[in-house]
Parts: sequence; structure tokens; C-alpha cells
Amino acid sequence: MTTQADHVDHELIQAATHIAATRCQGDNHTMAAAARAQDGRIVTAVNAYHFTGGPCAELVVIGAAAAQGAYDLDTIVAVGDRGRGVVPPCGRCRQVLLDYFPTLKVIIGASDSLRTVSITDLLPESYIWADHQLDAEQSSPISTS
Repeated sequence: MTTQADHVDHELIQAATHIAATRCQGDNHTMAAAARAQDGRIVTAVNAYHFTGGPCAELVVIGAAAAQGAYDLDTIVAVGDRGRGVVPPCGRCRQVLLDYFPTLKVIIGASDSLRTVSITDLLPESYIWADHQLDAEQSSPISTS
């Protein structure tokens, strides 16, 4: 029996694979990402490599989704160019994805062992940025007297 956690969104992988094959050309764009919004839409993007540290495809897809009004992402996958297949998110992306979408599912694994895991599975015992922000109404002003 397939559970929700076991489900692999092959349409999402195909979307990212298509973008990687058709839009990743040269060294500036080597990764593609696809994310499924809660409403079912698929949003795609590519990374923007730069020696100063450009954004990964997963981070670009967050902005692309927001630009399209898709603020609640359900599942994400990244695919490398030149047929590299599914690539798990880097540490920075894992943290950002967790902070933006704490219930996000991530597709990982080699082509013969693809699986869907929770972002929290990729960052166990993690720091969650939102949990450590002071609420402006609760914080008291610093006295200067």
C-alpha cells in the first residue's frame, strides 16, 4: 500500500528534468527545480551560478512561486543538468526550505530509489528561524536612560 509519505510525484520530476535539459546551458545554469503548490500548480526555475555565491534552483523557485501567487509549496525536487538526475538540496537550501515551508516534502534519491521525505527528515534537530524571532509586541524597548 502506498502512503502519502511514499508517494513520488513523477510529474514534478519530469518538469524539473525538462527544464534542466532545455534551459540549463553552460556553467551559469546547471540545476533546475520544480515545486508543486498546494493548489496543484507546478513552478519551475534554474539556479543562477556566480562565483560570489548565486542562488540555488530551489531558492529561485521560491521567488518564482511567490511571483505567481503560490505561497504554499507542498513538494519540491531538484534535477542536475547533463542527465545527472535528482539531486538533494544543499545545507543552505534545506534550512531556507524548512524556514519557509516546515511541512514541505522533498523528493530525493537515485533514479532506482526515489523517495519523498519531509524537509524535517533532512534536518533533524534543526534550528527553526521563526521559533527564535522576537515578537515585536512582546519585546520591550531598551532603556537609554
